[in-house]
Amino acid sequence: QVQLVESGGGLVQAGGSLRLSCAASGSTFNAMGWYRQAPGKQRELVARIFGAGSTNYAGSVKGRFTISRDNAKNTVLLQMNSLKPEDTAVYYCNANDRQAEYWGRGTQVTVSS
Repeated sequence: QVQLVESGGGLVQAGGSLRLSCAASGSTFNAMGWYRQAPGKQRELVARIFGAGSTNYAGSVKGRFTISRDNAKNTVLLQMNSLKPEDTAVYYCNANDRQAEYWGRGTQVTVSS
């Protein structure tokens, strides 16, 4: 059974930093990443990392967020720096194997101005 468990969300002031962690189990994943959904908005890609290490980022977070993964531990991290109020959202871990796409339950990130 595949499980994705997020941690690391919370409340931070604008300009601050948070690090999100996602522990995945139950499969071997190719792409892993983070999405977010703000109230009243659609879920959007934040960052994604592939097995070989290539990455892509949403334009709004480039230069501020860094995604990384530990393949041995099936863990993906999202280091978020210079946070802005518009980064406030529920952040979801996402992973893909050969059969399906999986989602975590989400972790709240709130950035106060």
